[in-house]
Amino acid sequence: MIQGFKQFLMRGNVVDLAVAVVIGAAFGKIVTAVLDGFINPLIAAIFGKPDLTGVGRFTINNAHFSIGLILDAVLNFVIIAAAVYFLVVVPINKLMELRRRGQVIEDPEPTPPTEDVVLLRDIRDLLARSDRPTSSDRPT
Repeated sequence: MIQGFKQFLMRGNVVDLAVAVVIGAAFGKIVTAVLDGFINPLIAAIFGKPDLTGVGRFTINNAHFSIGLILDAVLNFVIIAAAVYFLVVVPINKLMELRRRGQVIEDPEPTPPTEDVVLLRDIRDLLARSDRPTSSDRPT
């Protein structure tokens, strides 16, 4: 059962799902903090705006456009994708390559039971199959 579970975990689609969860949950907060605390203000300072979403903002007929908002989303995506690639995908690919080459030590095969264990199992099975004595079999 454990071997089947390990095979399930190492299939590609499970790894892809794990990567998606990691992108959405774990790295999201870290990347947002780095972007909001350092990168976005740096880029905004270059353009003379208070934050990145204010860069390239214009209005036409009361419709508001913001190129900085798009840049912010693209930057978030690229940084999150790079973090996941280098921290999750590359190590898993390396592990899979080592496993293909046979360099990763697999769990040893279970040792066969000893003769006394086999004998005890046979006795157990025989007792389980034997007929139980009925009341007519008992001495009076």
